[in-house]
Amino acid sequence: MKKLLSINAFLGISMFMFGVLKFIDPFKSWYTTQIENSGMGNNAYLLGIAGEIVVGVLLVYAAFWADHRKSSYSFIVILSSVLVIFMMAMGTYVHMHPAVPSDVLPLKIKPPFIPLAFLLLAGINIWQARKAIQN
Repeated sequence: MKKLLSINAFLGISMFMFGVLKFIDPFKSWYTTQIENSGMGNNAYLLGIAGEIVVGVLLVYAAFWADHRKSSYSFIVILSSVLVIFMMAMGTYVHMHPAVPSDVLPLKIKPPFIPLAFLLLAGINIWQARKAIQN
């Protein structure tokens, strides 16, 4: 359960921060360039920000305030983690898109290390939550 709480806290705080940072330059202009150059469309801009903030809040809630014995806890964790996987798959797509320059990406590198690491953590989170349900 400690691993699950640690991953929830890390993913939640990180996702929330990344979502909020997209309102502030230079992150705002980087994110705008990523969305425009990847061809995702205008809806992806707001959905990406809202998704990161909402998922961040849900995971922070799950880590610090939710009753870990209730089934709603597992539902929140699994749903949030699935959404993180979806968002990080999109992040991986953006990193790999040839029209997106590396200077608008985190760490200024094309390989999608951050999205893939978050995707892996979300997968571990789902596995841990399912294991907790069975116990």
